[in-house]
Amino acid sequence: MPDIPVRTNFPRKIREIENCWIPMPDGTKLAARIWLPEDAEADPVPAILEYLPYRKRDGTVERDHLTHPYFAGFGYAGVRVDMRGTGDSEGVCKGEYLLQEQDDCLAVIEWLAAQPWCSGKVGMIGISWGGFNGLQVAARRPPALGAVISLCSTDDRYADDIHFMGGACLTDKLAWGATAFAIAHTPPDPAIVGERWRDMWKERLEGNGLWMLDWFRHQRRDDFYRHGSVCENYADIKVPVYAVGGYADGYTNPIFRMMEHLPGPRKALVGPWAHKYPHFATPAPRIGFLQECLRWWDQHLKGIETGIMDEPMMRLWMQDPVAPSPYAVDRPGRWLGLTGWPRTGQELRVLHVAPDGMHDTAPADAGPITLCSPENAGSAAQTWCIYGTGPDGALDQNTEAGRMSFFETAPIAEDMEILGFPLLKTRVVSDVPQANLAAVLSMVAPDGSARLVCFGVLNLTHRNSHSDPEPLPTGTPVDAVVQLNVIGQRIPAGYKLRLALATAYWPIIWPSAEKATLSLTDTRLELPLHDRTHDGPELPAFGPAEGAAPLRTETIEAGSGHRTLTKDYATGIETYTRYGDTGRVRHLHTDMTVRYVDEDQFRIHPDDPNSATATMRWHKSYGRGDWQAEVAVSVKVAALRDVWQIDARLEARDGDGLVSEKTWSEAVPRDLV
Repeated sequence: MPDIPVRTNFPRKIREIENCWIPMPDGTKLAARIWLPEDAEADPVPAILEYLPYRKRDGTVERDHLTHPYFAGFGYAGVRVDMRGTGDSEGVCKGEYLLQEQDDCLAVIEWLAAQPWCSGKVGMIGISWGGFNGLQVAARRPPALGAVISLCSTDDRYADDIHFMGGACLTDKLAWGATAFAIAHTPPDPAIVGERWRDMWKERLEGNGLWMLDWFRHQRRDDFYRHGSVCENYADIKVPVYAVGGYADGYTNPIFRMMEHLPGPRKALVGPWAHKYPHFATPAPRIGFLQECLRWWDQHLKGIETGIMDEPMMRLWMQDPVAPSPYAVDRPGRWLGLTGWPRTGQELRVLHVAPDGMHDTAPADAGPITLCSPENAGSAAQTWCIYGTGPDGALDQNTEAGRMSFFETAPIAEDMEILGFPLLKTRVVSDVPQANLAAVLSMVAPDGSARLVCFGVLNLTHRNSHSDPEPLPTGTPVDAVVQLNVIGQRIPAGYKLRLALATAYWPIIWPSAEKATLSLTDTRLELPLHDRTHDGPELPAFGPAEGAAPLRTETIEAGSGHRTLTKDYATGIETYTRYGDTGRVRHLHTDMTVRYVDEDQFRIHPDDPNSATATMRWHKSYGRGDWQAEVAVSVKVAALRDVWQIDARLEARDGDGLVSEKTWSEAVPRDLV
């Protein structure tokens, strides 16, 4: 956890309830940790709920210590609850975003509102899973819920989540699936639940399952993904929503949709950040996000006029260029404000794409663009969702030479700022019934280095619908639009714009079932522009990043991490590996020692889409004195021509030896993906 200044002079003294049980209607009890003012029963306060499966005892404990005591010091109850079947809570968890999860949260909110220390008002805050369920629970309209802050989340579980991008299957479906598989089978802490910890653990090991199998079985936007997608009816959400994210994150596109469609009070904050809270995120600048949260909570849970709703609806960071780097680096730029989205009268720059480059006017006799990329195109890309804790950023895009087809402008004559969703529009002819098209926008500096700006992909069978895909009529042209991720980026004068196109984007998306050759005509790139004279009113600067006192830990054994790309010249197989090891860390407040080790390995032959395999491994260990527990999982997916072959293994051990050993193996038919 990065160092940030510690706030100590809070208006109200804090007490902590480390072990609290919240009863569910069926008798199951959920484990909670609560920070609140010492005098809250005499002067009740609103509760701020964060509701997650990520283990409050050790998984999110470091960030919880920065955030929830801070809220308590300013007159709120910070509440962190482990979902059913996770952390120290009872029961089993059979999947993500299930109706049971929402029902339990409604019961938690009702319980919080009835406590003598609570004013009867509740807010929800969360990032990623906690951001998802904040929106989903808001759509259920519990009476006590007064406002939501949702970070790095989505309104559409199909279009913008770990499953698909433009209808193409993301490898994050496996990467996150394996991560969730490991988390879901970790044990509760005997210091909290007592001797029944082993029985609770065995119940999880038998009942939580391999959620990822369902994810691969559902390849169209069907009811499986409609459930939990608040875009199905934005009007269900009446409470104020503050949507927060960053350009380096995988969940920024939904923020702009929600600003367009949510009917109630709403605000957006988009920085340069990765998948983290903005008071400790990278890339910098970090901001006083907790102070911003207090302005939101004070306005909507206490009825204090803070002025936050008088400011522009959207506050966005316009990034300046930096050199390519796989590691998160500071992103200079400036804040601007927009009154809403979409913007009326926004200027577009249209670049016509031809075999010899990109032009402001369409060449008279431009021939078709032919694409038949090697299957390893994309290995210089960033990960789909950057976390900023390792080498997960994009490399110099010149590395893609020979794998992707480049189309460049002449050096631009004056600064240009892109704000919004670039669109690639084309007519395409395919020689196979299912093919993918990847589009990558980069800026090429005068020194020749090329930094990725944003990217998009489209499974061409989904060109008209994610619910009802259509095979490509081979040999017949069809219209297609590839939406690139939203971005705010300044391109300085003297830089060139580069569009890279390919039929593969590995290892972000799985390859097509067959190698494809595409012929593109009437191809143009539409860039939404921003005029800095429309930055909006100058707003007060954010306060400095700060938090409550961080958790004290002791590093017993240092961790490590790396990202490598190797080639076996005998077979032609390329292997892309991501490895991370937290080392052994002891949490001094619980005396628990934890270690997490993960390895993601992607293998492919450049000439064979059916050679694509990915294997994810996790090892999680926990210990305190004589108590020891560990979980080891591995999941492998092979993208064969007709099926996804999925094989998984789970092994759980305690100090006495093997507790559980299970395997899964299933061939899931591919469905135009």
